[in-house]
Amino acid sequence: MGYEEKWSDIRVNAESDMTYRLVNAQRQELAYCCSLSCTGLSFIALQYIDEGKALEVNITVDKAMKPMLTAFVEVIRVTAYSTNQYEITTSIKTIKG
Repeated sequence: MGYEEKWSDIRVNAESDMTYRLVNAQRQELAYCCSLSCTGLSFIALQYIDEGKALEVNITVDKAMKPMLTAFVEVIRVTAYSTNQYEITTSIKTIKG
């Protein structure tokens, strides 16, 4: 089974800027969304985030627009992407608003 087939839901490339923050934290971090499905998303971040952490994510298509998706997610896997970059795979728990 190829990597793409491991997800049970169809995923789409959602290459877009995004922000995230740890739940109960004020500071938002910039990241880059890679893919999105109805149950999860993956993104590239500059910081390592522990598995099991809860995040609020905001994905935008255009910097001038409001977020197209705001959701609460749980980190399920962290993979070193390159030097000082990590691919964060998450499970969507709730879509906000």
